[in-house]
Amino acid sequence: MSASVWVLGEALMDCVAQPDGSLQPLLGGSPFNLARAVALQGVDVGYLSPLSSDVFGQQLAAKLRESGAQALGKPSAKPTSLAVVNIQDGQASYGFYRDGVADRDYNADDMVRLLKQHAPGVLHTGSLMAMPPEHHKVMHVIQFAKALGWTISIDVNLRTRVAYDLPAYLQAVMQMARLADWLKASDEDMQLLGWTDVHWDNSHALADQWLALGCQRVALTFGAQGASLHMASPATTGATHAVQSKAPAPPVQVVDTVGAGDTFWGSCLADWVLHDTVGHDEMAVVRLDITLQHALKAAAINCERVGCQPPSAAQLLA
Repeated sequence: MSASVWVLGEALMDCVAQPDGSLQPLLGGSPFNLARAVALQGVDVGYLSPLSSDVFGQQLAAKLRESGAQALGKPSAKPTSLAVVNIQDGQASYGFYRDGVADRDYNADDMVRLLKQHAPGVLHTGSLMAMPPEHHKVMHVIQFAKALGWTISIDVNLRTRVAYDLPAYLQAVMQMARLADWLKASDEDMQLLGWTDVHWDNSHALADQWLALGCQRVALTFGAQGASLHMASPATTGATHAVQSKAPAPPVQVVDTVGAGDTFWGSCLADWVLHDTVGHDEMAVVRLDITLQHALKAAAINCERVGCQPPSAAQLLA
């Protein structure tokens, strides 16, 4: 298989707290959600991280197949990671249980060997994979992938409540961001990183800070307000400033926001791959408004559903 998008990240069970105190298990994990969102748009997707051989891991593998993605990692005897999710007013907060879990049960050199065997595409990671000490293995993989010609996609997606050493975590995130070709960050991410003037009207200046690190394409999300896409100007256009597209979020009846950001960024990646803009920034600039509208619609549809349920290509068109 020569996948267009490969994903290295956590796959876990979201145990969503119910009003009666019980927990409802839902398949989740930010990179896992993104893998499904991309595959449902018709893109070839390979999921690199190991999945557990336990019941939850088998369910995660089945959901990947159902979405059209392929699990590339070897099954692990270690348990599936768990997250306890509390939802208040449609917004989700998380607590994670990730010691000795399957998605951390891999050797970085094995990942590199697998990457070498296939034509370069897009390698996506981020979220909990930037958490020390896990980030050392991830940095090793993405450094080699970048040298091999893979496009590196990073979703910052900070989870500061589970960081044993918060300054080290934030430093690792910025180290990873400097290797990103494409990057997504939320307003909350930037605030947690200590950035100032983080608001909707300042999106262009905020994106410039990410672009200055070497990113070529940046997505910034501002919750219910909307989102923006930004690109460094291709040298062939003669422009001297980054180009952007910005739009409000479609009005929807929100059930919950679980996986909305993953669905948004997954839709962006899918659109860029399907329309062959990888390595062709001029084409991506022309299509920027369409890419953003598709991503906002996909996220809005997901918000109307319980848990992370990204739309298929047919559902998005409809």
